[in-house]
Amino acid sequence: MMLFLKQNLDLLVFGVLGVMSFLMVWFVIERYLYFARVKVERFHHVDTLNVALTNHLTVISTVGANAPYVGLLGTVVGIIVVFYDMGQGGKIDVHTIMTGLALALKATAGGLLVAIPAIMFYNALLRKVDVLTAHWRVHKDKANSANGR
Repeated sequence: MMLFLKQNLDLLVFGVLGVMSFLMVWFVIERYLYFARVKVERFHHVDTLNVALTNHLTVISTVGANAPYVGLLGTVVGIIVVFYDMGQGGKIDVHTIMTGLALALKATAGGLLVAIPAIMFYNALLRKVDVLTAHWRVHKDKANSANGR
């Protein structure tokens, strides 16, 4: 088991982070394209508008919230592998230990590199939802005042 983890840990961690990144980028692009073409005037109720505007934002938020944990898990498992190798070797080589720990920490860095843009895009998209909802409210107010309500 330790040999498998030692040989495939980077592939597993960065594979998961890669899938998370792909999903995040896919849904960010999809939301920006949707926001560019949506006609808020066509919605009759604010809740229906909100559901349509926030569709897929949960995926982006989930990636941003969980990518650091995936990276941290990779780091912890990498450190476990380093300690296991130290215990099996019977001698302590500082160079080998530090190299192993440094390589283990790259998983955390990878997780952060995925999470930071995801959270930034999520916040930007939420702002766009607020702006589009405000435009809808203005349109409804104008329509109501034109109808004499």
